Amino acid sequence: MLLPHGAFVAVVDGQKLELYRNSGSESAPELAPMTAPKLDEHNKESGSRHFSSAANPSRRQLDEDSHAAAVAVWLNEQVLGQKIERLVVVAAPRALGELRRRYSKQLDAALIGELDKELIGRSAEEVLAALQGK
Repeated sequence: MLLPHGAFVAVVDGQKLELYRNSGSESAPELAPMTAPKLDEHNKESGSRHFSSAANPSRRQLDEDSHAAAVAVWLNEQVLGQKIERLVVVAAPRALGELRRRYSKQLDAALIGELDKELIGRSAEEVLAALQGK
């Protein structure tokens, strides 16, 4: 995957968000770590599911879905505010599904790639290698 200069990479799972920005060129990308924002994770609606029976998601799953919803809200705001112009999302498969449900049209237009892989806690070099298919 080609990663243009200045593109953001959001690495997400059910509990964490890690941000990187390509400070290198498209031909020689370098991911620079960025400070992750404080997210409002009080959105427990998670697709209008309720914590009322064994057939419904666990409290932990609801918390993970709420985290993904909060990440999507933040990413949408950044794209709408023109702070992010190009974006790659790397997320655990379930988190990626939750994120996709909440992408705005503008975020969808800014999205240059997705990778459904668990990479939280990995180095910038490992994230870059995964994006490049190595």
